Amino acid sequence: MAFKCGIIGTGIMGKAGGKILRLLEGVEVAALADPSEKNLNEAAAELGVAAKYARYRDMLDKEELDAVYVATPDQYHRDPVIDSLEAGCHVVVEKPMTTRQEDAEAICTVVERTGKKFQVDFNHRWLSPYHKIKAMIDAGQLGEPVIGYARKNNPILVPTSMLASWAKDSSPAWFMSSHDIDLMLWWFGARPVEVYARGIKRVLKSRGMDTYDGIQSLVTFDGGQFATFEAAWIYPNTSPYMPDSFMEVIGTQGATHIDRQAEAIDAILEEKFTCPRTFLNYKVFDQWVGAMPSSMRSFVNACLNDTDTIVNAREGLKSTAILDAIHRSLASGKPEGIRFSFEF
Repeated sequence: MAFKCGIIGTGIMGKAGGKILRLLEGVEVAALADPSEKNLNEAAAELGVAAKYARYRDMLDKEELDAVYVATPDQYHRDPVIDSLEAGCHVVVEKPMTTRQEDAEAICTVVERTGKKFQVDFNHRWLSPYHKIKAMIDAGQLGEPVIGYARKNNPILVPTSMLASWAKDSSPAWFMSSHDIDLMLWWFGARPVEVYARGIKRVLKSRGMDTYDGIQSLVTFDGGQFATFEAAWIYPNTSPYMPDSFMEVIGTQGATHIDRQAEAIDAILEEKFTCPRTFLNYKVFDQWVGAMPSSMRSFVNACLNDTDTIVNAREGLKSTAILDAIHRSLASGKPEGIRFSFEF
């Protein structure tokens, strides 16, 4: 019997996830839901899915699904995740888990009450360089991680073209820093306690988009360790990098650097200089390879084999708590504390 999956949100990520899921052995993409008729019809044609719903609740009521992939815009994760769990489905949700800490805590409560499998698609954990740093830290090669730095910046076409319908309701921290925050939490193994953030609104605001051009955030952990996160999405479109990304961890006995440009291809073409990405989601012959396919395969295996997911609800909660505090700090202009109603 096929493992039946539904997809809520059929934009860029929903279609990408659907292509991966339908190639996994024993998995069927059985139904799609999206209020955008255009997105829904395009995804249905690409994925070969007949069951289409404008309202995801209708999909949950009418279809017999084993799992749901929630790929709605960042700020719309809470309700479809909770409703899918309540409908008896396992859930994998795009990052970030939610944009508000109280919503993430609500999801944690439902996950633990229903006992359904839940995973946040922080797929960078499945990339070998990031995994290797975790292994080095666990082996004691860096000593204790005490300082971190992460940069993830994009050209302006990302908010103005790729995400034009909803970028104004998001921010570069929600969209880009979330991956880096998850990795630092994983590496440091510490609980975040305070955030101080600064941001600027100038370039995008002049184009009618009231969102931040860039944000820098200092996160302090419970042992005094700290990490700085930078995210901007106003690079000129002549930039070949999408994203321009760098990470550093300094420990008491060593340090590591990851420069993602060193992993990329330099393509010097007549029309432009570009760096095609292949390590997140790339089709090799008849298989999709990279971080996202590995993450999706891991989620399905956890559901089928009744094993733990890699990035569970409480880990997603910690990332969301930092992102929430970043935006509270941007609003207040001062450091903001983080407190949890869950024990870690």
